[in-house]
Amino acid sequence: MKKEYLKGLIAAILIIALTVGLTAMGKYPSATNAVPMPAGAGSASEGTGSSGTGSGEGAADASGEYLPGTYTNEAVGFGGPVKVAVTVGESGGVTNVEITGDSETPDVGGKAIPKLAEQILTAQSAEIDGVSGASVTTQAVKDAASKVFMSASGQEVVEIPKPEGDNLFVPGTYSGSAKGFGGDIDVTVTVSENKIEDIQIDGSHETENIGSFAVDMLGDKIMEAQSPNVDAITGATVSSNGILRALNSALVLAGADLTRFNVEEEAAGEKIMAYKDLDCDIVIIGAGGAGMTAAINATQAGKKVILLEKMPYAGGNTTKATGGMNAAETHYQAEQDIEDSVEQFVEDTMKGGHDMNDRDLVTIMAENSASAIDWLDSIGAPLPKVSFSGGATNKRIHAPEDGSGVGAFLVTRFLNKIDELGIEVMYNTTATKLMTLDGKVTGVMAEGPDAYYTINAKAVILATGGFGNNQSMIVHYREDLLGTVTTSAPGVTGDGIVMAEAVGADLVDINQIQLHPTVEQATSMLITESVRGDGAILVNQEGKRFINELLTRDVVSAGELEQTGSYAYIIFDQNLRDGLKAVEKYVSTGITVQADTIEGLAEQLGIDPAALADTLQKWNQYVADKNDPDFGRDTGMDADLSKAPYYAIKIAPGIHHTMGGVKINTEAQVIDTEGSPIPGLFAAGEVCGGVHGGNRIGGNAVADIVVFGRIASDSAVKYCDGE
Repeated sequence: MKKEYLKGLIAAILIIALTVGLTAMGKYPSATNAVPMPAGAGSASEGTGSSGTGSGEGAADASGEYLPGTYTNEAVGFGGPVKVAVTVGESGGVTNVEITGDSETPDVGGKAIPKLAEQILTAQSAEIDGVSGASVTTQAVKDAASKVFMSASGQEVVEIPKPEGDNLFVPGTYSGSAKGFGGDIDVTVTVSENKIEDIQIDGSHETENIGSFAVDMLGDKIMEAQSPNVDAITGATVSSNGILRALNSALVLAGADLTRFNVEEEAAGEKIMAYKDLDCDIVIIGAGGAGMTAAINATQAGKKVILLEKMPYAGGNTTKATGGMNAAETHYQAEQDIEDSVEQFVEDTMKGGHDMNDRDLVTIMAENSASAIDWLDSIGAPLPKVSFSGGATNKRIHAPEDGSGVGAFLVTRFLNKIDELGIEVMYNTTATKLMTLDGKVTGVMAEGPDAYYTINAKAVILATGGFGNNQSMIVHYREDLLGTVTTSAPGVTGDGIVMAEAVGADLVDINQIQLHPTVEQATSMLITESVRGDGAILVNQEGKRFINELLTRDVVSAGELEQTGSYAYIIFDQNLRDGLKAVEKYVSTGITVQADTIEGLAEQLGIDPAALADTLQKWNQYVADKNDPDFGRDTGMDADLSKAPYYAIKIAPGIHHTMGGVKINTEAQVIDTEGSPIPGLFAAGEVCGGVHGGNRIGGNAVADIVVFGRIASDSAVKYCDGE
């Protein structure tokens, strides 16, 4: 059993462990009847039946140092117990391995079980590689086999105390640990005989404002249900499952029989919903960056605001933003002697968008970008770090001082300001229809967990985001993107576009969907543009650069798709890691490969070491000369890649932004199919089209949400006042 899996166990049975020889390898002895440490719940792909046997002619003659006999033990897999039986022959070697797991998924865990049995037989131990894609079943088998081999070695049995009578627990405080999205999650639970008295969750490695919401919310849900069988937090399932696995581990140490915690069934019959009417000046649909900006700005102007959010937490796609915010002629640029202009910002954006953009909207965004930076300063959200980003002529992308992801940073500051201002936010509440009267939008109909709402308002602001997580909508407009991974938040499903169309709104650039070139495919994690902006390079499987890494996202994505396997590696060094906090998440999540030499890195990637070393040597010389004769890169070359260790992340394109959406004018009024503003309806952010044209430049989405979030709220305030 791995060390990280036993963090919670060590504190609980330290004295016993010392007496029975708990090994430094992370294993502990257990009797067949002892309550096993659970492997916990894993991916949704695992869950009913199989068995497997490992044996062979050579196995009978195997020699070893185990005691002859048959030993059994079990651990909790995805669907239930997984039992391992090992037979040791007279020579002390393993002659037979039998594994049963009737509750494991036949096509996943079930298929893995025979392979795992053969691996154990071949290894003559529990130290096996396991089967990819069946991680939960693998872990359960390894856990059970570890205990079997400890028993077969003659070590003393350790039994976890059992509760008295029908009690659920042995009173005390217990800890468990499991892997989350960003690293280990530790759960400490205090129990009495039949009650969970307290739960503490440490998920400090989880993504801020995504996984961190699961950490904050699940504890309350568990305490209320008095059970580990609670639903994961939507959009944070990996973090949620890590928390629940760690909790299960702790509860088992408390003597709990996990089968006694049945899943609570919903009461029979249709749920009775209340009907409620609410009134406000402005109702804002969507608590992402644009919606929160609009809510803060309108409240500061003295208006009563209701902010609707269908997810259980705020943030939307803004939380996913990792780079920064483009702005021109800012005080931060002036303080750092960076020359830039609104005009150049406009031209870069138009060029990046293939001149499909609405130039008037682009000009408004650029002209108001510096004042938007000032506004962020005023609410405690400064973005002082300025660097290059793909498609920008000058250093223009503004980020937090420590280089952390701009999205999580802004969401936290927006939420702090919303709390300070006392803005009403209705979570888990989905807007279903825009209400109209005599051609004017007069409010919103919505559905919450316990009530249907009619929200009467003088003005409505759409800030629902794009449709990057609505596969059917994506394929409707772009069949070629079927099956492409997305970086979009789970709530970004195009609801606002559909509602706006229903009241006559026009759409623009709706088929323009952007691929981001640096997406880790297994996790859909976006690798911030700042990594390349701070000096990283892209190489193919042959170890060669193939493009100017800071060209626009569509161009770089297309370049990657032309390479062997349609993927690439982003290469950087320790110096870049030291200056960019966002990298720590990639390291802790386990998606980086690391080596002390570039040749060692190449070997791990299956690249010719000489080829990658030559590429890096040339690149470092180009940086020294400030000249890239191969691909003409002239930005993001402030530092070379020469400080070990070296890092790589395998990446490929993923859906990142939908440029098209509802049509707006420069006052953020929604425009109908006849070309006229729809009275009372405003919009901001990714729900809108026209700003980004055929391709969005990195850093412009944050500029878009802040600039047009403020403009939409200013226009809505004026509309409320009759202007």
